[in-house]
Parts: sequence; C-alpha cells; structure tokens
Amino acid sequence: MNTLFKTLGRLAAASALISFSACADDDGSSAPNTNDAATNSADLPSQVKCKGDICEIAAPATNPIAKDLTLTADKKWLLKGGVLIGDDKTKTVLTIEAGTTVYGETSTKAFVAIRRHSQIMAVGTRDKPIVFTSSQPVGDRARGDWGGVVINGNATINGCDAAKSAAGCEAEGEGGTGKYGGADDKDNSGVIKYVRVEFAGHPITEDNELNGVALQGVGSGTTIEHLQIHMAADDGIEFFGGTASFKYVLTTGVSDDNLDWTDGWRGKGQFFVAQQYEDAGDNGIEADNNGDANDATPRSNPMLENLTLIGVETSSKSDMGLLLREGTGASITNAVVIGWNDACLDIDHKATYDNAMQGGKMTGGLVIKNSVFACKAPYETDDEKDKAGNKKKDPWSLKDFIEKHNTGNEVGDAKTLLEKPFETTSPDFRPVKGSKAASGGLKAADSFFTPVTFRGAVDPADDWTKGWTTSARK
Repeated sequence: MNTLFKTLGRLAAASALISFSACADDDGSSAPNTNDAATNSADLPSQVKCKGDICEIAAPATNPIAKDLTLTADKKWLLKGGVLIGDDKTKTVLTIEAGTTVYGETSTKAFVAIRRHSQIMAVGTRDKPIVFTSSQPVGDRARGDWGGVVINGNATINGCDAAKSAAGCEAEGEGGTGKYGGADDKDNSGVIKYVRVEFAGHPITEDNELNGVALQGVGSGTTIEHLQIHMAADDGIEFFGGTASFKYVLTTGVSDDNLDWTDGWRGKGQFFVAQQYEDAGDNGIEADNNGDANDATPRSNPMLENLTLIGVETSSKSDMGLLLREGTGASITNAVVIGWNDACLDIDHKATYDNAMQGGKMTGGLVIKNSVFACKAPYETDDEKDKAGNKKKDPWSLKDFIEKHNTGNEVGDAKTLLEKPFETTSPDFRPVKGSKAASGGLKAADSFFTPVTFRGAVDPADDWTKGWTTSARK
C-alpha cells in the first residue's frame, strides 16, 4: 500500500496532468500503469484527462460535462473541484461500474453534482461496491477531505409563494452545487446501489455546507438502496424537499446529523442505521419543514420504518436521537433509539407540536409507533427559550404523546436490545434474541415497505450491513 502512495506521489510531481499524490484502494492494490502518454479517448468528454490507469475529471459550472460518461473499474478516477454532470437542461448520464473507486481531491474540496434532467447510474454489488473516497493515503484520511455527492432533481420543494409553487419552486444548492426543484415528483435521477461515500462533507460556513450525500429536490423515480456514508464532516445524508425514497442506508462516524431533512421532503425510508462515534456528532435525525416558514407547503412528511439510531451516552457531542422541529411531519414506525446523551426524542417549535396533536387529540401529522427508546432521558422536556432567554414550557407531555396517544411504544434498556451496537470496529446491529427489538415489528399500510416482525433496521437472520461497508477511521 505504501508503495502505491510513493508511486503516485512521484507521478504527481512529474506530471502536470495527474496532480493527486495519494490515492489507494483499501485493499492495497498494485500501482497503476504510468507508462502511457496522456490520452483522452474519443469516448471521453474533454473534461476528462487520462494517463495510464489514472483519470482526472475537472468540470466546473462554467464547463459542465454534457456528454454521457462511464467510469470503469480498471481505472482510478480523481474529481478536481466541483464536477458538474449535465447542463441543467438536457439528459446526461454518469454510469459507474461495480468495483470502481472515485477519489475526491482534498486540496480543491472536490465534489460531484448530478444536475437536473441528468442521472447517475451507480450500481455496485455486495462483493464489488462503488466507493467514493478521499485522495489522501489510507491512514491519513479524515472527515471533510472532499465535498461529497450531490443529486439535484425536479421534484417539488417548499419555500416560495403559492402562485410560484404551482409551477414548481426552485432553490440554489449549498456549496455551488446548482439549482434544484421543480414540479415533477416522479422525477428519476438514477440509481445508487451498494455505494460507499467516505471522508466527505465540507462545512463552508454555518449555513452553507456540503454533506456526505445531498438529495436536493430528488423525485420518487430515483432508486437508493445499500448506501453507506462514513466519516462525513457534516450531515451524513440530507434531503432538501422532494419525494426520493431509500432502503438500507448506514451512516457511521459523521460529525453532524446522520439523517437530515428540510424544505418539504415527503419520501419513504426503511432500514436505516445511524451509529455515532464518541469524538464528534450531533443528532441521529434532525428533521425540519422550513426554518423561515414552519407551516410552508408541501410540508415535510416522510414515512420511515425500521430505524436504528445509536448515540454515545458518555459523549457530550451526542445530542438527540430524534429531533423533530420547524413544523415537520413524519410517520415513524419500528424504531430503536438508544444511547443518546441528551435524550432519545425532542420536539421543538409550536408548528411541530400543532402538527402532531391539538386539543389533546392526535392530528395524524406526526406519528411515532411500535418503537423502543433507551437513553438516559427518553424525552427532552422544556428545552426551548423565548426571545428574552426564558425557558418555555412544552405545550403537552412528550411522555404522554409517545406512551399514551401513540401505540406500541416502549422504554427499554440499551444493553439488552442489540448485539454490539456501540462497537465501532466490528459492530453488530442485530436485535438480541428475545429482546424488545427482536419482535413487535409493524408494517405500514404502503407497498413500498418490506413486511417485518422485528424493530430496528437489521433483520436478526440477515445482516445487510456486512460484506460491503467499512469502519476504518482514517
């Protein structure tokens, strides 16, 4: 592995075309062939430059790739700066073969953004996952080494007036990632299967951040299955409006929120695991509707089943398992929420409370059922403050909301629910046999969801997280 780094370092110093000095597969594969002169096949867009088995891709907003591009597993692909796929008008397809590794250049905080009307077709396998990772050597990689993966779609978002909303709101993505949003909730931005995104995310400013994976106005025609976001410097996966859905998503070691949504996300999700590490993090889920207009429509209202949210009870960086705020709605079923330092659940802002329950009766806008909570404090109470800095009293009891008004919820013991949820090098997220997580699963009334009998994200008999994911810290 070190030989590979040295070889690429010498290549970088000798060639202006190939500028990265430290790319390597985790398996320590042999150094690339560097004998060929710099070439650019007729099949490749002009923004791609190759030498031997190393190819650079530089495609800023002023020169986006508007020609179909296939990244093959026999080459190493380096993203330089913002790489934009598509011209935001016509269809361009980025295809990535199973087993391909794509490196994000650290010095330019590279990212790749799939623009509206275009698609990513990244279909890996359990044996040959597609990996987006840092250009730094194995052992020197860190959160935020590069920007991450962004997909922009044409689905509806909130945040504009009603007249404009009928034609479709649009917004500008954070970090210069392009426009997103429209009026097509069935929009198809492609397929992501068996993909890892590692050491990404880049907080540019407090309100301008690149995440591990950002889905901006992405539609329900998009397929997302078996995706890991590992060691991201900001959020793991964030939905900005739209209707995209997912199955089998794992976030590990991210430094902010694991799953974040805002601006009217109305997708579905099943089998989501969030595992926080002790050194960094925030919430398991941070859920918003719209920060400027809490009741904006379309309101955020995803349907989620089989969640496992794992905090670090001894870390002050481990906040809430579920933070629901700014008017969001949601239907959450079969969750296991354990180990969060502040609390398992917190609800903030009047619009969120009103969307959940009014006059002592459930409205149906926010429902949490058949879930298990096991934290030092199951519920965060009276934590909001008014403009004068005085503590505000919650309008109703979270304990009553979860344990009386909703159905099938329980408070449990984190030590008895899952096999090895707090182990970070070789975790086991399966339910302990006979535990409250091993049974009690309830299927929602929607054909998207796989019928289950367990709670949490991992089947006791089939651990979908094994064989293609990573726990490497560097």
